[in-house]
Amino acid sequence: MRLLVATMNAGKLREYERLLADVPGLELETMASLSKPVDVEEDLDTFLGNARKKATAIAAVAGIPCLADDSGLEVEALGGRPGVHSARYSGEGATDARNNEKLLHELRDVPDDQRTARFRCAIAVVDSGGRELAVVEGACEGRIGQEPKGAHGFGYDPLFVPEGYTQTMAELGLETKNEISHRAKAAEKLVPLLRELQKP
Repeated sequence: MRLLVATMNAGKLREYERLLADVPGLELETMASLSKPVDVEEDLDTFLGNARKKATAIAAVAGIPCLADDSGLEVEALGGRPGVHSARYSGEGATDARNNEKLLHELRDVPDDQRTARFRCAIAVVDSGGRELAVVEGACEGRIGQEPKGAHGFGYDPLFVPEGYTQTMAELGLETKNEISHRAKAAEKLVPLLRELQKP
């Protein structure tokens, strides 16, 4: 089974190859294999909506099933924000540092016990005819720390302390992150669905 992963990032492809290693005969490729790039605006108000939209549009162009994901951070005290706007939270030209700065500013008066948050990931697999083959979601619960810590990871990792840990995601390092992340949790649910699809 060939699956196009909706990314140009070779690192993300390797991550999915590892996460979906238990699906026999699965061949993954990136959008680099397409003759022309497909740009899909992620303008819906849920992670799942954006993942579905992206997978449907890219699969139609690629002619093979596409796996697309959307993910971000939901903070309870902010009513679920930044949510789908996680990457662009601090506005035009947003950077990880500016996003983290804005988040800390918005939580400046919120005590530790009310700084609960979660990373959420939605994955959709759609075939070239627009048929939905699989849809899954995964979450990693935790809380937002008082200051950035750690040099591993990206995005909100230096602020996010996963449940059951005292270190931030950026302090824990890649191996632990890959075991407990929202994407890992979603991929875990995806494996049996993809195996089922491959049955004759």
